[in-house]
Amino acid sequence: MINKKNRKVKTLHKIIPVFQFFSNKEYNTSVFKKDIIAGITVGVILIPQAIAYALLMGVPPIYGLYACLVPLILYAFFGTSRQLSIGPVAVTAILVMSGVSQLADPFTDKFIELVLFASLLIGLLQIIMSVLQMGFLVNLISQPVISGFISAAAIIIIVSQLEESLGFDIPDFKYTHETIGYAISHFLDTNWITFTICIISIAVIILLKKWKQAFPGALTVLVLATVATYFFELNEKGVAIIEEVPKGLPSFMIPEMSYETMIALIPSVLTVTFIGYVGSIGIAKSMQMKNRDHVIRPNQELFALGIAKVIGAFFQAVPSSGSYSRTAINDEAGGKTTVSSIITAVMVLLSVLFLTSFFHYIPKAVLAAIILVSVFGLINYSEAKYLFKLRRRDFIVMTITFFGTLIFGVENGIFIGVILSFVFLQYYSSRPHIAELVNIPGTSYYRNINRFPDAVQSEEYLIIRFDNQLYFGNASFFKDTIQEYVSSREQAPKFLILDNTNMHDIDSTGLHVLEDIHEYLDDLGVQLLMVGTIGPVRDFLKRSGFTDKLGVAHYYLTISDAVAYAENKIKHESIHEAAVQFNKNRRSFLD
Repeated sequence: MINKKNRKVKTLHKIIPVFQFFSNKEYNTSVFKKDIIAGITVGVILIPQAIAYALLMGVPPIYGLYACLVPLILYAFFGTSRQLSIGPVAVTAILVMSGVSQLADPFTDKFIELVLFASLLIGLLQIIMSVLQMGFLVNLISQPVISGFISAAAIIIIVSQLEESLGFDIPDFKYTHETIGYAISHFLDTNWITFTICIISIAVIILLKKWKQAFPGALTVLVLATVATYFFELNEKGVAIIEEVPKGLPSFMIPEMSYETMIALIPSVLTVTFIGYVGSIGIAKSMQMKNRDHVIRPNQELFALGIAKVIGAFFQAVPSSGSYSRTAINDEAGGKTTVSSIITAVMVLLSVLFLTSFFHYIPKAVLAAIILVSVFGLINYSEAKYLFKLRRRDFIVMTITFFGTLIFGVENGIFIGVILSFVFLQYYSSRPHIAELVNIPGTSYYRNINRFPDAVQSEEYLIIRFDNQLYFGNASFFKDTIQEYVSSREQAPKFLILDNTNMHDIDSTGLHVLEDIHEYLDDLGVQLLMVGTIGPVRDFLKRSGFTDKLGVAHYYLTISDAVAYAENKIKHESIHEAAVQFNKNRRSFLD
């Protein structure tokens, strides 16, 4: 009975991790105080960012605040990261804006409906992936692709804020360079008060951030600029302001849905799903490594992020993701559990109920400054330099993804990066590393001849190591390379010792090639010996009949064992040949 009860408790804790804090008596007054401080600190930073990112997404500011209510509370219950802070983020905002703006004009009712429907679809897809244990799919997007994409997205976001920063209207161009060109050619139309507010805001936020990371610099600048705009009536001098922001809680609303709209939104949904999850899980794991007080479960994270979006969409919440800056601040401020996210949601709730009238005079230039400061750090110069020195092909993938995103848009850019990554992967997988091994004198070790050119090379046997799975993509290369090694010898060796230690898998095409090689060696009088073949590959070769064809006696655990067999057989054959020759000579003499 007790075991059954314990199993139910463990299941509950697995589904709703927040309960584990309280049942294990980990939670006390001291921890709660730390969570309160962290929650309030993140809250005062999140509020201006939520407003700014809502405008970046193409929806009224209040929807950014709505995204900080239900989603934060749901993630607090279902998430496995104790420090991850979710909410509107710049990259998700620009992805949604880019995709949905092709179907409707930003800030219209139709656009808002599409954004909420997209949020619902993103959440449903993440929940489905969680149920099917498909968290591994995010590994299809390599780090160079993510770095190149995010760096380009940051530039696109910066360019998108030129209108609010400079204070004059810029037409909606299809390409980023066209927007930049228009802004430069019309720079004299700049509203200098707007531009000054933006520049000063950026400088102050950066200085306050350098002084103290957790200090609410963005909120401080926003309050000061709003007060100045109100008292000096800067809105009458061409400074754009937010104007009316509705007060009150979000009402329950079912997003308008249709099959045709869903199909049109699929590219954006897929992009936001993968990019948002990759970013969130990366941030969560970095906090896990730093604090070492909890374990991140990727599939549960998918479910937490998904359920937050699905239910949030019914309460007018736009898509949200994990924020690195807010998560770092949450951790630095002492946040110990997801209760800090609930405190943050309470802060946003109070602002929605009582402070929306204050938002009227917020200059859009300040919000642009908040966005610009947030995305400056996303342009990853250091990663590009690092990859250039470390591995050129990863640098090429990052660079092409970067320019592809800038030229062809965010969705096409990441698609280009993923396809290019797979092309490189297939190319290098089709030409895996194959080495001839030789004995290091005085030892039982066998190493690559190219790294130990002075080591002993036998004329009687050839040792080859294959460092990959043997499958249809590289089977021909494997066969050609083996034949090249054998034919390059002045005299064919008597044994070919194939080191399979790193051959972790083999498919039917690989099997056929292995059979061809065996026949090729047989015709030359070369005996094939297999070394270090792992269990799954041995099982496959046994089922196929190849093991019986080759002979069980020709499988060895180590190269030394195979070499000992080969040398012993060569020795006996030499003795036998000498005896035969002696008998021939003796008969000839007697005759």
